[in-house]
This record gives sequence, structure tokens and C-alpha cells, in this order.
Amino acid sequence: MINLLFTYLLTDISVASQGNSSYSVVLTALLGLGFIAAVTIGSIAWYNSKRPVGWEDKERPDIIPEIDN
Repeated sequence: MINLLFTYLLTDISVASQGNSSYSVVLTALLGLGFIAAVTIGSIAWYNSKRPVGWEDKERPDIIPEIDN
């Protein structure tokens, strides 16, 4: 689905408007969305993994879902 969205957004910009800033806005928005997704997924994975040394007794934040192994 993300691939289709990316393709649509890039093909929606015509060749004549490559000098326009809309191309860079689309790529910057996709980069920002990807970064937020990576941080969110990484945080969930880290909180559900074995705790590193010193973090064994820390509480899990309420916003992090618990995943069964």
C-alpha cells in the first residue's frame, strides 16, 4: 500500500514541474513519515524485548502494547 501511495505521489508530479518545490515536499513528507514509523516500531520492539542491564525492573509504558511470543 505504501508503495502504491509513493508511486502515485511521484507520478502525480508532471515532468514540467520538476523545478517546482512540490517534488521535494512529497519526498520530505515521505521521509518524515518513514522516520516516525521506524521510531514507533523500534520502540515497540525494544520495550517488548529482553531488558538491557539496568532496565530489568523498569515499568513498561502504558502506550506500548504487549506482544505474546
